[in-house]
Amino acid sequence: MQSHTKVDTKRAGKTGNQPTLVVAIEQNFPREERIINDTLAPKLYSGVNRFWIQLTKISVLRNWIVGLTEKFVSGGWSCFLVRKRYIDEHLLEAVGNREIEAVVNLGAGFDTRLYRFEALRHIPSWEVDQPINIAAKERVIRRTLNTIPENVTLTRMNFVEQEIGELLKQSGYQEGVKTFFIWEAVSQYLNEPAVHKAFDFFARAPAGSQLVFTYIPKDFIEGTNLYNQEKFYKRVVLKDRIWQFGFDSTKLGELLKKSGWKLIEDLGYAELGDRYVKPTGRNLGVLEIERIVYAEKVDEA
Repeated sequence: MQSHTKVDTKRAGKTGNQPTLVVAIEQNFPREERIINDTLAPKLYSGVNRFWIQLTKISVLRNWIVGLTEKFVSGGWSCFLVRKRYIDEHLLEAVGNREIEAVVNLGAGFDTRLYRFEALRHIPSWEVDQPINIAAKERVIRRTLNTIPENVTLTRMNFVEQEIGELLKQSGYQEGVKTFFIWEAVSQYLNEPAVHKAFDFFARAPAGSQLVFTYIPKDFIEGTNLYNQEKFYKRVVLKDRIWQFGFDSTKLGELLKKSGWKLIEDLGYAELGDRYVKPTGRNLGVLEIERIVYAEKVDEA
């Protein structure tokens, strides 16, 4: 089977702030060594997380944290940074070229891009995530910025039980506008019906819309290729069962085409590492169990 029938959305929701915490600690590296620049990320955290951010200003402790992460999963540190950098670049390019009229960030977690880029200030944008994550996001953004920007709408949603289009419509989103969709680190936490519902929603987007999403290879989820990550597989797939869905990369272009999308790029993180990590001079592992896709909508809804 591709996935288990029951999805533990509560456990999946607890992963929402982790990628941005890595981004926050990354800001303690010298600017020339940083993979991504995000001055807002460290300001979102308080308590224990803020303590660790402050502590990792000490290079020895910072390198120890990175090394510990890499020891658990090769590429476990750089994966969050390179994928965010890739998404940011495509988003800013689309906005700069006036190719899109809205942004929808599905599974936004603590991501900061809608709040830190001046170019997005006047683009109607929606952040969609589980209620617990949206509530936490609203608290930290209000604490940090004093308000939620007028162009950003926070939308609470259970991706397994609810329809994306319906919830967004209730939040003021219009399906007829050219949209940049971000679907970062979401699909692996869903079951197959929920993934198909997402593609039904993407299919209704007008031509000219753009989509970037990450995915886990199907052979990892099914256990036929563990990519030298046996311990991680046993934890997230067998024990915790929070990763349930994977895409077959050989059929991804066909799947997108059926929904009116054209596959532009399907990249491994080794390629992203060459692009974003190597210029910093740092030697970090490569996450082989995740890939990233960029697609453009070519057929009208």
